[in-house]
Amino acid sequence: MSYCTHDEVRALLKFDAVSQIITDNDGVEDPEEREAILAPLIDEAIADADGEIDGYLAKRYTVPLTPVPKVINKFSKDIALYNLFSRAGLDPDGREGNYLTRYNAAVKFLALVAEGKVSIGSETSDPKTAAATGFALHSNDRIFSRETMKGM
Repeated sequence: MSYCTHDEVRALLKFDAVSQIITDNDGVEDPEEREAILAPLIDEAIADADGEIDGYLAKRYTVPLTPVPKVINKFSKDIALYNLFSRAGLDPDGREGNYLTRYNAAVKFLALVAEGKVSIGSETSDPKTAAATGFALHSNDRIFSRETMKGM
């Protein structure tokens, strides 16, 4: 189960972006051959994105999330695209800077979710369950009470 699909990520890649991603195979012009090279790269990028997301969410949620909240789907695509473009190196000042910015926003959001400052709006985000797994308080038995302090 993935937080985004192969087709969703592929739809976000334009022709020149594909050329940049499959740089190891310069000169491949046949569309079918390009797709055959690109497909496992997309699948690997999605799997890596899912693992990264689960790493943040596992503290507060049962992962993988089902159904997938829309915000997680969006950030999964952003992280997967970043993973694809970072294979060949990103120029933060160039066109690829947008992918880095979106990746950083996704990581920041996921960190806030992990800290409990932001909710993903998932049905699995029961506040009682999150509180039970994210916080515990232990103390010693009470020493002073009205009964033990009588006569003082």
